[in-house]
Amino acid sequence: MNASVRRVFVLLPMGLLFAAGCRVGPDYQPPEPQMPAAWSRLEDASAPSPDIFRHWWTVLDDPVLEGLVQQALESNLSLQESYFRIQEARALRDAAAGGRYPSVGASGSYTRSRQSENTAFAYGGGTEVSTYSAGLDALWELDLFGQVRRSIEAAQASLEATVEAERAVRVSLCAEVASVYVELRTAQLRLRYALQNLQTQQETLRLTYSRFDAGLAPELDVAQARQNLANTEAQIPLLQLAEQQAVHRLAVLLGRFPRDFEIGAARPDLIPMPSEGGIPPSVPADLLRQRPDIRRAERQLAAQSARIGIAASQLYPSLSLSGMFGLSSEHFSDLGRWSSRTFSFGPRLDWNLFAGGRLRRLVEAEKARFEQLYSAYEQTVLAAVEEVENAIAAYGRHQERLAALRRSAAAAEDTVRLVEALYRNGLTDFQNVLDAQRTLYAQQDSLAAGEGAVVLDLIRLYKALGGGWDPSQEQNPPSSAESQKQS
Repeated sequence: MNASVRRVFVLLPMGLLFAAGCRVGPDYQPPEPQMPAAWSRLEDASAPSPDIFRHWWTVLDDPVLEGLVQQALESNLSLQESYFRIQEARALRDAAAGGRYPSVGASGSYTRSRQSENTAFAYGGGTEVSTYSAGLDALWELDLFGQVRRSIEAAQASLEATVEAERAVRVSLCAEVASVYVELRTAQLRLRYALQNLQTQQETLRLTYSRFDAGLAPELDVAQARQNLANTEAQIPLLQLAEQQAVHRLAVLLGRFPRDFEIGAARPDLIPMPSEGGIPPSVPADLLRQRPDIRRAERQLAAQSARIGIAASQLYPSLSLSGMFGLSSEHFSDLGRWSSRTFSFGPRLDWNLFAGGRLRRLVEAEKARFEQLYSAYEQTVLAAVEEVENAIAAYGRHQERLAALRRSAAAAEDTVRLVEALYRNGLTDFQNVLDAQRTLYAQQDSLAAGEGAVVLDLIRLYKALGGGWDPSQEQNPPSSAESQKQS
């Protein structure tokens, strides 16, 4: 064994030793942000079961809604898009992992060449030569200072961040489907109240005509009754429009064209209301574990920490091993002979000793990006806490308002009944009837909107807490994505 070969066998174990034990850059430590001890209005509540939290829409006990959410999870196009982002990130992670292994290539060639006879060195000029060659070449850059391992860390963390982004789409999708469904039922309930008042006002108009024909009421009563009826009629097309738009939105969320979509009507004109205790109490630690946007921000932070190590590794030398073994011959019949062999191998050391401070500035830039992402992570946590607190406050206040609206609507119904009886007997003027009917319609319309607002607040609260995804569930593509891909 000659001296050069011995040197290679001495350097190779040393390089492997370095590769196994050295990794520059900071070792990532997950952040532990300071969190409030409890929510403002839920100190004494108990935590919900995990199944209710993951499938929170079931607390509304509406089979139509449950079916719509399931269809959306299977067919929504935004969810399909986010799934294939995961596939992309997984492929990039696997590509980064390939840097741990040597690259090996094969080559083969045939050339026919001829030297000129009219040059200064024309020895052998005019002779045509054929050359056949085949061989293998390999290159292995040893991961002395952890550049490859940091790249794998960054790619893995980026993959996990993409998974959390997909979960965030799930959370938003479930909440949006439920919200649009509640808006649909709210519009239908408001329409039902409008039609009920329309019928009452039509009867009142007939009553004013009868009293006017009998000389018991002025024509002004008829004109005011007609105006009141027309005002109510003008509201009905707007309510029907809101109903149609909600149906169209649901169709798109389910990945379908509106004209091909029909919603079930198992519980028409009825807003799904949660049972008592439907509010999901929780603690900040649960929020930190559940919300996908917080988890995604933390994974982005981990990826950036690894990128600092990637940049820092450029400050140190890199050692690569290369080799080539091939066969070369003027005659194809001699190509397989051992005497036609050709080879080369040896280590190579590269070290950028001077780059005008560029490499160190790049490391500082990656550190600055880490600090940016850390601030963004803390801001995400604060925004999440604010969102939950706002949803809790809104849910409680709107419940108080709803109770008052129910009392007011009941009193308005009694008022209309009493004032209409007085008017028939000529004991009050028609203005009191108009005021009572207008008030009843306004109170019933506000009652329907108030019931919808309470449920929407509950939906926002579950969304703010990150409900709607299962940590044990794999990121499988929606069914329609696979069918479309195969077609």
